[in-house]
Amino acid sequence: MSQPAPLVSTEQLAAILDDPALRLYDCTTYNEPVPPGSDVPYRAVPGDKTFAAGHIPGADFLDLQGEFSDTSAGPLFMMAGVPQLEAAFGRHGADASKTIVLYSIGTMMWSTRFWWMLRSLGVDALVLDGGFDKWKDEGRPVETGAPKGYPATTFKATPRAGFFVDKTTVKARIGDPSTVIVNALGPQFHQGLEPSRYGRPGRVPGSVNVPAATLANADKTLTTLADAEAKFAAQGVTRDKTVICYCGGGISATIDLLMLTQLGYDKLTLYDASMGEWARDPALPIETD
Repeated sequence: MSQPAPLVSTEQLAAILDDPALRLYDCTTYNEPVPPGSDVPYRAVPGDKTFAAGHIPGADFLDLQGEFSDTSAGPLFMMAGVPQLEAAFGRHGADASKTIVLYSIGTMMWSTRFWWMLRSLGVDALVLDGGFDKWKDEGRPVETGAPKGYPATTFKATPRAGFFVDKTTVKARIGDPSTVIVNALGPQFHQGLEPSRYGRPGRVPGSVNVPAATLANADKTLTTLADAEAKFAAQGVTRDKTVICYCGGGISATIDLLMLTQLGYDKLTLYDASMGEWARDPALPIETD
């Protein structure tokens, strides 16, 4: 499957900011701490307050957990059903005929999560490289206040298979030489050296570690393709294998997936529930150093 280039630069976005076909969305969520012993690893707080304090002119705001996730599921941020997503994206004026640009604050993982979700629905979007941080650092125009939104549309999904897998599939692929399982969390969590807010410390057995944080530069942009290629190759991630990415909640792993997509990998999938499910299920094996 040919892949459209998923990134747009701040310069490119500035040049199309007045395009009537542009649909620009701030996707920011904040994971806030919860008391020790809580049943959830963190509290998902939509970034509507930081949106109101400053956003790219004309942008709308998308609430990932509140509007675009399956809130009946145990783990946070689980992929919602197609009817829910069609209705939600339609309310926000998105459809396949529009130029959809996604951005977030602090990290690109919230925008890359929406990018992956949209691709699974058959709609290709763009992610702003460096997000709002780079836009603001460059002194580009900023607007304040609540989102004005876009005229509603009829969003019609044409779902693509294979973008998400569950724990049963992941468990079955452990030790399969045709598959590589990639953990996007930091090395201390991959190795099980620190307590985990998700439950048992450690990783899916046999998984390799390409932390999403190592794929980003200081200015929040993503690293070069050559650097990313080297990082994945060092962990045995090759194009002939099915690549299953995971993290804590199926968010930061989408940075790995975006980089792999840019590199031309096409057998990619996301373990949606990730360690938010795996670490809490004693029936599932876990590995530490």
